[in-house]
Amino acid sequence: MASRIEDYAMIGDGRSGALVSAGGSIDWLCLPCFDSPACCAALLGTEANGYWRIAPCAPAAGTRAYRGDTLVLDTTFTDDGNHVRLTDFMAMGTDAPVLVRQIEGLSGSMRLRCALVMRFDYGLVRPRVRRYDDGLLVIAGSDMLAVRTPVVLESNEDDCLGAEFTVVAGQTLTFILSYGPSHCPPPAAIDAAEALDSTLSYWRTWAARFDRPTPWRDAVMRSLLTLKGLTYHPTGGLVAALTTSLPEMPGGTLNWDYRYCWLRDATFTVGALLNAGYHEEVTLWRDWMLRAIAADPAKMRIVYRLDGSRRLDEANLEWLSGYEGAAPVRLGNNAADQRQIDVVGELLDALALMERGGIDPTEEVLATERDLARHLEKTWRDPGHGLWESRDRPEHYTYSKVMAWVGVDRLVGRYESRGGADEPTSDHLRTLRRSIHDEIMQRAWNHSRGHFVDRYGGEHLDASLLLLPLVGFLPADDPRMAATIDAIEQRLGGDGLVWRTPHSGATAQGAFIACSCWLADCRSLQGNRDEAMAILERVLALRNDVGLLSEEYHPGLRRLMGNFPQALSHLALINTALGLSGPVLQRGGG
Repeated sequence: MASRIEDYAMIGDGRSGALVSAGGSIDWLCLPCFDSPACCAALLGTEANGYWRIAPCAPAAGTRAYRGDTLVLDTTFTDDGNHVRLTDFMAMGTDAPVLVRQIEGLSGSMRLRCALVMRFDYGLVRPRVRRYDDGLLVIAGSDMLAVRTPVVLESNEDDCLGAEFTVVAGQTLTFILSYGPSHCPPPAAIDAAEALDSTLSYWRTWAARFDRPTPWRDAVMRSLLTLKGLTYHPTGGLVAALTTSLPEMPGGTLNWDYRYCWLRDATFTVGALLNAGYHEEVTLWRDWMLRAIAADPAKMRIVYRLDGSRRLDEANLEWLSGYEGAAPVRLGNNAADQRQIDVVGELLDALALMERGGIDPTEEVLATERDLARHLEKTWRDPGHGLWESRDRPEHYTYSKVMAWVGVDRLVGRYESRGGADEPTSDHLRTLRRSIHDEIMQRAWNHSRGHFVDRYGGEHLDASLLLLPLVGFLPADDPRMAATIDAIEQRLGGDGLVWRTPHSGATAQGAFIACSCWLADCRSLQGNRDEAMAILERVLALRNDVGLLSEEYHPGLRRLMGNFPQALSHLALINTALGLSGPVLQRGGG
């Protein structure tokens, strides 16, 4: 049985990542990339679908922590005065993914067991295993794993490769799993000590670039490291989460594949990284985006694969029972087929924020900006599926229209700031900006309820409305905006958190962590710093013991819900914490 979501920690190398439980079990691992088929899928099924555990044979207390500002994870097991440390990391700088697990005796002695079950294609395919040099080769289809161990692993009746061994004080045993294509020679052995040193050095050097003063330095740094770990280093694309199909509600069906790159997260990503001082990562993300959307915004998708390719056809993995029975388990994401006008505004906002942050636009950026502007003018009146990617019929969602206004507003601002802009074009855009703003004010305001609503002519609130003052559509203290913020806190809030939409019942979705941060941002813009800080502290209290957040939190169950770790949650945390720490680059100006 899989552990609670908050019991996992992430390790990664910028190509892939693994989830390691507090009990020393790797229950999720996709190789060679984030969106590759999993070879350890116990998270979404049973141990028969693949896992790798190294843990004491007898019950032992465990504590864990990342080794400083790195993605190297240390888990210390203690039993009657005996201590061992399990160190897990994915080596940086290797030609292909390498996962290292190292057991070190700290005091006394302890009996441990290694249990390894590899199942390719998301736990479906049983590989062929054969002895090779100092370990095993595990092969199925195009994939090969070289498993090098200091003890001999034997297969039992459950087809689990395992061994028991004793570790004494001062002794170190190293287990290494290396990936390679099955048609090539086995991956070469590595020096584990050198790999650990170089991996620690990589993460520490990267982390040292952050020097922004903030009372929440450790939380912000852990979120930045998590985002870097979720970035596909070969292309610069940021995946939304490490996992697929972790449910948004207990036993529910809202189980989506988040191992892809969403254009909608553009400005959240750019703002967080610029304010943290990571301009290089922003530039890499920008270049990934330019390649992904190419020269035809009309065919732009809202989500792409790591390499910028477009095919994310959705399928159900029927052989997996789902996390705690939440089925179906999904591969791919049909949201890629949705047409969303707000994404165009997000990209124009991101490009404007980059220029304000000191990243000069290239000729390709300027051409893309013109293409996006033409496309936005043609499509801003179209309905869409909204920020939350509803699978119902398209609607005229308020947030989508606001982002169309944002796109035009940023174009006007950039023409004015560059000087010598084509005046007829600027006048035309100003007129368009005013028309969009007027329409939203008329059609998204509900007079009887006294607040903005989620869609034209609607009746309900939506937490995406909290973004309106953050993008500069209306000041946070405008009476209409203030009434909307108050209504959201009263009707979508609870336990110090915010839900995306109206909710009820123990089986409802959890509170959306990013939305809670947006409420804090709104209160800060209104001058209510103490309230904003209290909301941020509530969000910080939701993190697990190693500082990670999922998409949602269920107060009734006191559990994290949804895919994990969630990039948008960590982006929102960074933006809110840095915004409360002093002057920052704001989306809506400033």
